[in-house]
Amino acid sequence: MDIHEYQAKGLFLDYNIPVPNGKVAFSVQEAETVAKSLAPGVTVVKAQIHAGGRGKAGGVKLARKKEEVGPYAKELLGKILVTHQTGPQGREVKKVLIEEGADIAKELYVGFVFDRGSGAVMLIASTEGGMDIEEVAHRTPDKIVQCAIDLTVGYQAYQGRSVAFRLGLPKELLGQWVTILGNLYRFFVEKGALQVEINPLIVTRDNRLVALDAKVSFDDNALFRDEGIRALRDTGEEDPLETRALQYNLNYVKLDGEIGCMVNGAGLAMATMDVVQLAGGSPANFLDVGGGASKETVKQAFDILLSDKNVKGIFVNIFGGIVRCERIAGGIIDAAKEVKICIPVVVRLDGTNAKEAKQMLSESGLNLTVADTLWDGATTIVAKVGAAAR
Repeated sequence: MDIHEYQAKGLFLDYNIPVPNGKVAFSVQEAETVAKSLAPGVTVVKAQIHAGGRGKAGGVKLARKKEEVGPYAKELLGKILVTHQTGPQGREVKKVLIEEGADIAKELYVGFVFDRGSGAVMLIASTEGGMDIEEVAHRTPDKIVQCAIDLTVGYQAYQGRSVAFRLGLPKELLGQWVTILGNLYRFFVEKGALQVEINPLIVTRDNRLVALDAKVSFDDNALFRDEGIRALRDTGEEDPLETRALQYNLNYVKLDGEIGCMVNGAGLAMATMDVVQLAGGSPANFLDVGGGASKETVKQAFDILLSDKNVKGIFVNIFGGIVRCERIAGGIIDAAKEVKICIPVVVRLDGTNAKEAKQMLSESGLNLTVADTLWDGATTIVAKVGAAAR
């Protein structure tokens, strides 16, 4: 789960991580009111969307006078901001962060991310703050410093000092740097984050370290531990179909293809998408109905797939184990009775009660094709979608 910059900065304050003084605004009037409460000088108006690259896309404005805040807020609110992370469709700006400008002397990058390969938390830092870390890694990898932190031991001050020395930070910043890293690591672990990033972490001209930006992603599986974090979810920033799937405990991720895939099990989902691609098609989603799927769950899954206008065909690939095949077949039949299906549907069922399920589908009178193997199903749906397109 991603959160907005202003939300992340609010959490940072609870962990004594310094951030600029500011507040979120949902209207031009609110933006002007917030600006008046801030110190004299430059005021920053920042679009709040779940995507990076906002500055390059015109989503960050510097108001030299307080009177400029209102017009800038009006310009951004309601705007469709297109960045390299939003895709061509962009994201609508529904709120802006109004905060005091900073006297920047130097920009740094620092972040924590969980490294599944080593089972450690990876501290990543660079002197190239303000730039995409991926770009820095590609162009000048020598400017990135990494330090693996053992979860059983946790962050140690000497690790922060070691990273500072490798970055060439001046000694007058060392104490602040070590403390901020410790607080950021504590936040990362205690709040169940997957990624925490400050880009840039600035050095002001009076030698203070301040988190000028903040990006935080949480592990969905850890949200049950903290109701306050879960309440920060902004469903308006998420795909409506993904939000809807979440209500029915469906694991759904929208993709750019045209063949909807309904499976049970993440491994089978990945294999199904690979085989569809191998057969010449393109998957429109990752949809796992789970091991305990009911008829209602399958009905909702079908409805979600059919709600995606890009889906030109559906491939159901179910291996009956915990969830029996006839339950899936029943869900498909019920869904077809309530939702008009005007696109090709290919169903491959194997495992527990597969024979009974195939018989149910054959006798249902539905316009669908039953496949015997994964490859047979994938090639059939790809061919049907291709034929329909012609």
